Amino acid sequence: MGQIYTMRKRKSFLSSLSINTIIIALTVILFIFFTILIAANQKFIDFIAIKPSNILSGNYLWTFLTSIFMHGGFFHLFANMITLIFFGGLVERILGYRRYLAFYLISGIFASVFFVFMALVFSADMNSYAVGASGAIFGLIGLLMLLTPNLPVYIMFIPIPIKIKYAAPGILILLWLISLAGNVPIGNTAHLGGLIAGLVYGIYLKTKYKNKTRYIGKYFS
Repeated sequence: MGQIYTMRKRKSFLSSLSINTIIIALTVILFIFFTILIAANQKFIDFIAIKPSNILSGNYLWTFLTSIFMHGGFFHLFANMITLIFFGGLVERILGYRRYLAFYLISGIFASVFFVFMALVFSADMNSYAVGASGAIFGLIGLLMLLTPNLPVYIMFIPIPIKIKYAAPGILILLWLISLAGNVPIGNTAHLGGLIAGLVYGIYLKTKYKNKTRYIGKYFS
């Protein structure tokens, strides 16, 4: 497969592990740690999760990062990490480990920024919390929509593969419907923010690396 960037050899005991694997392991460890903290004192949630009222007051700004590694429960964590195994590994192979790590974190942070921004614009509940890697993962999906539009993926319980260029919007719509029908607190605006980050980066790569991105697209067609 063609790689957009050239990877440098890592010289450490972690060199045999991919950055995606390290992200997954770190997310699981921090989820357990954060869960214990919150169980000990509910007030710790303000130090971990994104809350619009906190951010707009200039408080707990580090939660733009910590919220990516916290989840709403074991199923939420499991679903995101399974998705990250498939999409993250592929994106890391395309970008290289350093730029993959930067892109993953930037997508997650931008998703949180977009969540806060949309809460302010639409006068939503400023005291609602948002956690999870979903925003960062939607960044990966947005990138793949442009670089590998014909990549076949599976959506939840649908037994047939769907091209990612159709699947990504479908996932967003499905999650939105679930949140509306079941009154489930899903951070749809954060998902949208992550997707936008991925699309923007995808446009940049397709503009700067036309031949390489064209080859990658053909590889998955």
